[in-house]
This record gives sequence, C-alpha cells and structure tokens, in this order.
Amino acid sequence: MTAAGMENRRSLSPTIFWYVVSETMFSFLVSFLFFFFIFFVNQLLLMAQDILSKRVPFGEVALLVLYSLPQVIALAAPFASLVGTLMTIGRLSSDNEVLVLLSSGLTYRNIFLPAIAVGIFISLVSFMANDVLLPAGTVRFYRLYRRILVSTPALELESNSVKRFKDTVVITGNVAGNSIDDVLILDKTSDGERRLIMARNAELRDAGRQGLSLDLNGAFIQSSKEIARRDYDYASSSFLRYWVPQDDMIQGVSSIGPGQMSSADVLREVRVKELALREKLEERYMRTLETSLHLEALLRRGPMGGEWNRLTNTENNYFRELEITYVTRRDRNVLIYRLEFYKKFSIPFGALSFVFLAVPLGLLAKKSGQTVGFIFGLIIAVLYWALLLGGQTMGLRLGYSPFWSMWFPNILAISVGLFLCILRFRR
Repeated sequence: MTAAGMENRRSLSPTIFWYVVSETMFSFLVSFLFFFFIFFVNQLLLMAQDILSKRVPFGEVALLVLYSLPQVIALAAPFASLVGTLMTIGRLSSDNEVLVLLSSGLTYRNIFLPAIAVGIFISLVSFMANDVLLPAGTVRFYRLYRRILVSTPALELESNSVKRFKDTVVITGNVAGNSIDDVLILDKTSDGERRLIMARNAELRDAGRQGLSLDLNGAFIQSSKEIARRDYDYASSSFLRYWVPQDDMIQGVSSIGPGQMSSADVLREVRVKELALREKLEERYMRTLETSLHLEALLRRGPMGGEWNRLTNTENNYFRELEITYVTRRDRNVLIYRLEFYKKFSIPFGALSFVFLAVPLGLLAKKSGQTVGFIFGLIIAVLYWALLLGGQTMGLRLGYSPFWSMWFPNILAISVGLFLCILRFRR
C-alpha cells in the first residue's frame, strides 16, 4: 500500500463524522421519548392523578409535573444513549454501510469517534439536568406543594398508609373521600407524654389555616409518661376531634434528601457528617479507654470477694461501649450521602460508558439492525439498573466502597466494550 493510501486510511472524514452523529442523535431522540414516557408514567402521572382526585386546580398540577421533569430527563438520557447508539450502529452494519466505509479506506474511527462525541454531549446534558435543574425544580416543587397543602390538607392522607408529621404519626385504613376507617394516631403532648389514640372511623375536615381536623368516632386514648412507662392513663369517647397544626403539615413535606441536592451540596453535607462522626468516635474512644483502664484496675486488685470474677455493671458498660464504637464507624447516614454523591456522576456519565459497549455490539448485527439494537439495549439497561441497585444495597448493608458500588456498572460496560473492540478491530 502506498504512503498516500496509508494516509487516506488514517484520515477522519468530516462528512462521515456528521452523518454518524446525525443518525445517532435521531435514534437517541426516539429512544429518549420511549424511556421518557416510561419514567413519566411511573413517577409523574400517578402522582398527578392522585392530586387531581383531591380537586387540586389543573394548572398547579401541571406545574408540579413540570418541576419533576429534570429527574426524568436525568434518568432517561443515559439509557436512551445506549439504545440509540445500538440502533444506529446496528442499522449501519446491517445495511452494509460499515463495509462500504472500510472498503473506501476509512477505519472504525469514523464510527467510534462520532459515537463518543454524542455520548459526551448526552452525559453533560444529563449531568446538568441532575445537578442544576433537579435541585432548582425540587425547591420550587416543595414550595408549590406546601401552598397546595395549605388549601387541600386531604392530600396528606391515603388508604392504608403511614403519614409522619412533626410529632405525630397517623396510620390509616381504607380512605373513601373524607371518610377513614381504622385510624391509629401516635403523638407526644406538650407535657412530654406519649399518647396513643385509636378510632373505628374518622371524618377528615379542612380546618383552613388551622391545619387538619379529624373527627374520631369511638375513640380510645392511652397516654404514658416518657420516663415512667408504667404510669399511664386511658379513656374512651364516642366522639373526639383531633387537630394537626398547619406548621406540622408543612414541615413534613419540606425535607429535601441527598437525591434532590446538587453534587456540591451533597459533598458539603458529607464533609459535615464525616466531621461529626470523627468527633463522636473520638468521644467514644476516650470513654472506652477510661472504662478499659477502670476494668484493668479492678482486675489487678485480685479477689476482693466471691463476685470478683463476674461481670459487673462497669464491665458490661465497657463491652457495650466497644460495640457502640464499632457500629458508629459504619454510620448509615454518611453512607447514604456518599453513595448519592457518586451516583450523581455515575448515572449521567453512564451514557459515555455505554458507547464503548454499544459500538462493538452494534457491529455484530447482520439483519434488522435497529430492531436488534433496540432489544439488546433494553436488556442491557435492565442489567445495568439491577447492578446499580445491587451496588447501592451492598454499599448500605455491607459497607462496601460507595465509589465502587456506584461506578462498577460503568467500569464493567467500558471493560467489556473495550474487550469486544479489540477483538473486532484485530479482524
């Protein structure tokens, strides 16, 4: 082969580059609409239907749906990138366009680099939706929901559910309109007493600015002291009106978890919680050291009586301190925030890792490349999501590294894809 021929084989055609980009973007849009519809139905339409059934104005429901869209976009984009790339490369392969490119002296770079460019673009868009639009939309969502809640308190109670307010927990049976069967209320009074209230049925009433009103029929009340649990009182009543203040209702829906924060906010919370954890461990270490020294002093005294070799309260406290210190090292709250921090990067940039897997798999298609690519994309998406959930579960329950728990699916996709690329390109 001449030097000119070698140079031609190494060149990257701009025309082919934009052709592959345009084909990939079209398939991505089709796939994105598919996944967007699935996540939209599962996460938003059911919520909107529940709110509409409580006679909330349609305009406010539409705004709630709008503020929830960034989460749907952030989840749908990476999977759409996978399916779209598989569909595009599969069609080019089954229509022999890849064979024509190679016969013209071009290389696989003319296919691989455009797909990577699209993957980078989609990853950045998904990350921006998850890290910028999602926190802003969440703030507006809760702000609007609190305003709706003030005017429609019935939103807070559903059939067979547990609803927690500030100092109150309401457990309901079947709910039909404003009528509720089998109500159980757990709360704490202003005097510090814990109270349990049961009723056969209740009527939900809108108390306006005062909050939520429950008219309980056939109520039983039992209250006990916080310290002296055996000191309790009980009473029964054919009718009892129970109030949930508006401030308690609003506070119940105001909390924003790490999934709705930006990556910078989550990282800041991780550092604060880790600092608090270190301080707690230091305190427990000093207490454990003091207890162990005291235990050593007791043992060095030798037998002072018949009970000297049996565990006393002091020794029991020593072992309890050791156990608490070990458990504290694996603080669940810190793990949740660290997992969420790495998840905010792993899912959006999964779109780029999918490219390395989708290109060699798409080149294997011989017939019906788009259909085969779509089916393979759905299978891989399900496996990826299962690995992600499995990693999150193992990180929380077994204390595995949050980074590897969240990034393992991406690393696996890139590794398998590069292995297939090496096998393919060597042929």
